[in-house]
Amino acid sequence: MSSSNLQALTVLLERAEAERDEALRHLRDAQARADAAKHQQEQLSQYRQDYRQRWSQEFAQRTTVQILGCYQNFGGRLDQAIGQQSGIADFADQRLNAARDVLREREMRVASVRKLIERRRAETLRTQMRQEQRSTDEQAARAAARSSNPLTRLVA
Repeated sequence: MSSSNLQALTVLLERAEAERDEALRHLRDAQARADAAKHQQEQLSQYRQDYRQRWSQEFAQRTTVQILGCYQNFGGRLDQAIGQQSGIADFADQRLNAARDVLREREMRVASVRKLIERRRAETLRTQMRQEQRSTDEQAARAAARSSNPLTRLVA
């Protein structure tokens, strides 16, 4: 393999590695966003549970229709916020899965280019070894021909 071919494959490998590294950064960002969205959803759900428990204790003592209306209104808004956050968390998970798929593809590309370079180097090495073997065989054949030729013995 010529050095220009090897150089072209090396450039291709560098580009594939850069794309893989970018995909890895994107995956990490997606993971952070997904974790943050889940954490916020969990916090909202925990707050909703605490809110219900607190108001259940309060209602056991005394309540008015106005307070009950406020409780139900705020609880409804909390449920809505939890539902929205759940949608955000699901979307973040989808993006995380997509980022994983992209990273997997980019890693496979890097591995493929590395394998190609390895094969080309091995092919070049085999070609060089064959050429060296041919050269050695030719030299041995010439030497044998010289030693078997009676005229070459006299000259030497």
